[in-house]
Amino acid sequence: MFAAKGFRGRKVLVFGLARSGTATIEALRLGGAEVTAWDDSETSREKAKSQGIPLRDLDQLDFRGFDYLVLSPGVPLTHPEPHWTVKKARAAGVEVVGDTEVFQREIAGTDAQLIAITGTNGKSTTTALTGHLLKAAGLDAQTGGNIGKAVFLLDAPKPGRVYVLELSSYQIDLMPSLKPDVGILLNLTPDHLDRHGTIEHYAEVKARIFAKQGPGNTAVIGVDDEWGVRIAAGLRTGARVVPISVERELEDGVFAIEGVLHERRQGQDAQVLDLKGMRALRGKHNWQNACAAFAAARATGLSPKQIEDGMRSFPGLEHRMEEVGRAGEVLFINDSKATNADAAAKALASFEPIYWIAGGIPKAGGIDSLKPFFPRIVKAYLIGQAAEEFAHTIGGAIPVEINGTLDKAVAAAARDAVKDGRKGAAVLLSPACASFDHYPNFEVRGDAFRKLVSELQGIEMAREG
Repeated sequence: MFAAKGFRGRKVLVFGLARSGTATIEALRLGGAEVTAWDDSETSREKAKSQGIPLRDLDQLDFRGFDYLVLSPGVPLTHPEPHWTVKKARAAGVEVVGDTEVFQREIAGTDAQLIAITGTNGKSTTTALTGHLLKAAGLDAQTGGNIGKAVFLLDAPKPGRVYVLELSSYQIDLMPSLKPDVGILLNLTPDHLDRHGTIEHYAEVKARIFAKQGPGNTAVIGVDDEWGVRIAAGLRTGARVVPISVERELEDGVFAIEGVLHERRQGQDAQVLDLKGMRALRGKHNWQNACAAFAAARATGLSPKQIEDGMRSFPGLEHRMEEVGRAGEVLFINDSKATNADAAAKALASFEPIYWIAGGIPKAGGIDSLKPFFPRIVKAYLIGQAAEEFAHTIGGAIPVEINGTLDKAVAAAARDAVKDGRKGAAVLLSPACASFDHYPNFEVRGDAFRKLVSELQGIEMAREG
């Protein structure tokens, strides 16, 4: 926690009392701001009251005379329509910002560096990987934002400190001063259109990560979708543009084809790095994350050897294609975060042969889109409400066992995989479903999988859990 000193003497409204909101309130108060806060949730208000946070119903308050409204990023700024607090703030001439904007203003001029990471997919892994690379190389790196710690729970800015922040489109929308030393846009596909209206506006918000950059800054941009290509081609800020790709070779940039990363400058390979043996970076989607983290680390001054060593020691994120243990040749992979078919496809493309545990509460579309991966699957072990539906979709394509619950599925899949003894086999929990029929969230489901694996005979666990 550190103080937001730049807001000393300012009168600040805060709407939203979740983790980032309460941390920002404390930072503002430590910095000498006069804070008035509210939340529509009575539970959140009661918790804030117990923490000594001053509360007033903003709906009953005249906003004139206040300087800022700090809005929770989960609250609509523009679509489907501005939240009532936003309307009141604009009518009163009060600037609307987010906690990350307050943070950006605090670190400006401190000689601390900022690496900001956004994109539709892969933000969390790229943020964690980039932070890990910097720390492994001995840098003072702090990781947070939309992943892990709220920004004001990080340590105070100082020369040499590097902040690595995951930023959602909602946070960028509330961060007009955003100026990262290294900005990363991984990819863009239609998402959050209920909050942004159109894909064009969504892309425009994401591209703001580069808007304030200038000479000496670096813009890392995924160019495997049309939006990234357009944004890269249109940048005129003076920042160095580093395109990244996992679909094609680049004359200048960082790309990974078939798991081999190349840093190429003016048509010549400057560095080559084999990602295929890195267990936490399996699959094309992770190669894109690795390209982005490599480019950011190079821009921060790391050598290729430092980056390679850091990538090899990267443990990955929990519940995202996480190797939790092994029994001889058989891997046990926790991909509980895969709550829909698109997410499960990434894991199914990354392992073979697979003993697949799937099911829960099915999402729209089911698993029809996963049929191309069925040849990689030895057998499916189905759980939860989706079991019968998934069995029907699979038909006779692969053997199916309806287990109902996760404990039975883990036992059955482990039994078959160890008995078959296939080289490189993976018992893969990648449910393609929400967890709510049996577990409150995907984290609890993943933790349950890890515990069940740890209780199997002959298991060597990859990490404590």
